[in-house]
Amino acid sequence: MPYHVRPHDNKNEPIVDVDNNWTPLVYFNDVKLTAGQSNSYQLKEHESVCGVVSGTVKIDVGGTVFDGVGTREHLWAGKPDAVYVPRGAAATITASTPEAEVFVAGGWTEETREPFRVTPDDVDTIQYGSDDTKTHRRIYHVLGQNVAGKTGNILVSELFTVGAGGWSGFPPHKHHVERPGIESDHEEVFHYRFNPDHGFGAQFAYIGDDDYGPVYHVKNGSTILLDNSYHPSVAAPGYEMYYFTILVGRNQRSLKQYFHPDHEYQVHTIPGLKDMIAKFK
Repeated sequence: MPYHVRPHDNKNEPIVDVDNNWTPLVYFNDVKLTAGQSNSYQLKEHESVCGVVSGTVKIDVGGTVFDGVGTREHLWAGKPDAVYVPRGAAATITASTPEAEVFVAGGWTEETREPFRVTPDDVDTIQYGSDDTKTHRRIYHVLGQNVAGKTGNILVSELFTVGAGGWSGFPPHKHHVERPGIESDHEEVFHYRFNPDHGFGAQFAYIGDDDYGPVYHVKNGSTILLDNSYHPSVAAPGYEMYYFTILVGRNQRSLKQYFHPDHEYQVHTIPGLKDMIAKFK
């Protein structure tokens, strides 16, 4: 069964720590800093990416310094700016602006790579769906095809519902059993935000036709850890929904989604959906 971490002040402590009971391959932290304040971390067996939500920071990765990272005043104003941190490397994030927020996404890996920056111009953008199908969505791929060969099995993206309300993660799909050519085994964590921030949505999670699995009431700051389930979500009318998504493949980087047979036909009717699916590699 998935797990819902309700919104709370995490005080810069991991929201999803390594070797947790639901998604042990995934790490997630929400770091909030004021000017001159720093936060340091080191993940022994996880690679990670520091995605700047708002403000500007300096990020020191084992002595390699990336300065002036972050161009957004707030989450809803432009593309992310990010720095990749290799497995085992020590990283220190220091705020350069009065306030800064950084999402740290980690994934287990046996490989050690080199640090690099993903500027807003490097971010791969795709928009798909339509108002008619209630699936209009924009995706910013921070670690996707744009960094192929430079990371292990981690995929990191920002996803926005375009307009007020609508479905995401639809048609219902899953990716937790390794079946070559049919489905890949990827653990996933979502972190939600809403605009306005008093908005809300619902996260479904069910295993099969006879399962009426939990439906979570997600609010600004909710985090969902997904296990073996179909997991569509929906934003309430009048609210824009965002979620930061971390995917970590157990055996491969490319994501192979298995769509529920009753709804798979909509893969072929929702505008641009096939292009979206192809980008998770």
